[in-house]
Amino acid sequence: MEEITINGRTWQKYKGDEGQDVYIAKFMIPEEDLLGKYVDNDSYDILVENDADFYLPPSCDMTDSASCDNQCINCMTETEVAFKFRKGVFTQEEQDGAYEGLYDAAIESNNRGLAAGPREATQGGREWVTGFQLDVLNYYIKGQPKAIDGSDQIETLRKKHEKAKHEIRGGVWLTTKIETEYDDYKNFFPEAMAKMASMSVNDAADYAKMLKEKWVSDTSYATAIWSGIAGFYGRYPRIPYGRATAYVDHNREKFEKSYPFARKLEAEFARLLPNRHAKQKEFADRLDNKFLIGEDTTFTTITVNTTTKDRNARMACHRDAGSLNEGFSNLTVIAPPGKSWTNGYLVAPEVRAAVNVRPGDLLLIDNMRVIHGNTPIEPPESGPDDMLRMSLVYYFREDMDQLGSWDYEMTRKNFVDDRRLNKEHPLWREYWNGVSPNMWFEQEWYDYLENKMGREVVEQYHPEAYEVKSSLEGFFA
Repeated sequence: MEEITINGRTWQKYKGDEGQDVYIAKFMIPEEDLLGKYVDNDSYDILVENDADFYLPPSCDMTDSASCDNQCINCMTETEVAFKFRKGVFTQEEQDGAYEGLYDAAIESNNRGLAAGPREATQGGREWVTGFQLDVLNYYIKGQPKAIDGSDQIETLRKKHEKAKHEIRGGVWLTTKIETEYDDYKNFFPEAMAKMASMSVNDAADYAKMLKEKWVSDTSYATAIWSGIAGFYGRYPRIPYGRATAYVDHNREKFEKSYPFARKLEAEFARLLPNRHAKQKEFADRLDNKFLIGEDTTFTTITVNTTTKDRNARMACHRDAGSLNEGFSNLTVIAPPGKSWTNGYLVAPEVRAAVNVRPGDLLLIDNMRVIHGNTPIEPPESGPDDMLRMSLVYYFREDMDQLGSWDYEMTRKNFVDDRRLNKEHPLWREYWNGVSPNMWFEQEWYDYLENKMGREVVEQYHPEAYEVKSSLEGFFA
């Protein structure tokens, strides 16, 4: 065993049975304040570039264990694994299939939450409404209240926001509204501030209220990144049935080219983390295999992120949500021949470790528990035109354990569509999506399901349907 100490932090290091480096962190830095922020080269002490297993601190308290020999490797299980990294797992042919089958799944998205990182200066050509600007508007709307010490309230707000944390989400200014009154919408706010400062208290309040209510978009945005979903989804309140993602629904033949890649990944997952894989397989075995990638893996869903000179998919610090807690996520990166990037390390700042994942490598990471993000993704030496990095995260969506068979879920979909298109339906209205409260516990659905799939299916998924009928028949007998 070797002990490594850097900046007062200690890791134990061993050689594993495959020749891999094994690290055990003897600390866990509370990094909650990192969520939503970018990492950089100061966020890690150890850079992993070869096969390695990295463990979180042991759960035991060694100071209270008289028999502890301080050989933590003897206590490590798959529960403590932060990540396992293996070089050169995938063949070029497998990577090419995944690239062709999944590249177009990534689209410009504003829905990645903390992972999207701090807001950029603009959003889709429009300007963010900053926290400072909102506070200024509220100051005028409230009638310009005076500070007890007589200080300039605008300057106080300015200093406050100079020290404020990065903002993750927010609205944008409506360009068309601004251009009706100001020549330069990108720099209009200082002019608006000067205008309010010259007005009476009441007029300034009215003007600030108009700006806030009429010139700011009602939609809250996050920084746009190129990210998309391939594979399958569970139910959602507005879309209450299991289904293929839009990308797969429209590109099934192309998507199938990625199956050999998924099957290799599946085999490595089972080999490197057999217990976590077995847990995930229990869930996968309960699910109709039409909802599984390739119909023979334990993965339901793939997050696809792409970075080029025109696309950004750098991830800020976050924990993933939605994947199976008992399972594990599987991360890989791909670049077609002639394309590459530099930097772009995946960092786990709580244990001060980074991983240089390159095309063909596999990283198994507990992304539900471990905070992680990317350092800047930068062009290769040949220039920005040759920059391309596509990352793939394979996982089992936990909510899919609630699904019925593929045919049952498609019947739910058809029921929703039939209601939506039926103008004679008593609930129909313009733009109705076909969904209503408690619709899956009503006679209309029971009758529809029995008509489409038979009484046995209704009894399987909705035994209460016939209990209701029996009670009513007994009442009126």
